[in-house]
Amino acid sequence: MDRLEELKSFIGKEFTTSPSSFMRWLNPIIISVEQGHLEFEYTVREEWLNPVNNLHGGVTAAIIDDILGATLFSLNETNFYTTINNVIDYFAIAKEGEKIIAETKIIKKGKQFINAQCEIWNSDKSRLIAKGTSNLFKTKIKH
Repeated sequence: MDRLEELKSFIGKEFTTSPSSFMRWLNPIIISVEQGHLEFEYTVREEWLNPVNNLHGGVTAAIIDDILGATLFSLNETNFYTTINNVIDYFAIAKEGEKIIAETKIIKKGKQFINAQCEIWNSDKSRLIAKGTSNLFKTKIKH
C-alpha cells in the first residue's frame, strides 16, 4: 500500500501508524486526505497550554510542522524532506478541550524544494487560529 492510500485508510480514525512518534503523541484524527492536501483534527490538551491557559504558540508551530511533513507523505515521495523554515502568523486562541482543524496544501513543488501551507481553524472553520508556510528541502535519506 502506498503512503497516500495508508493515510486514506485512517480517515475518521487516529493516525496510529505514523512514523513520527511526535505525531502519535499529538494524536490527530484524519478528516480528509488527497494528494498534497490533508485535514487533521486535534483536541487541545492541558499539556499544550501556555501560562494563561491558551494553546501554546510553540505547540501550534509544532502541529503545523508535523502535518506538513505528513502532507509530503501523501505525495508518495521516496525521500525524506527537512524543514528549512517556518513562518507562522497567529490570529486567535484555542482553549483546553477545544477541537481544532489543521488543513494543508502544497503551494509549489520543485525538484529539490517544496513550499507548503497550513491553516489551523476552530472546529467549524469560523475562526482562523494560525496560518503557517514552510519550505522543505529534499534529503538523500530514503524511507
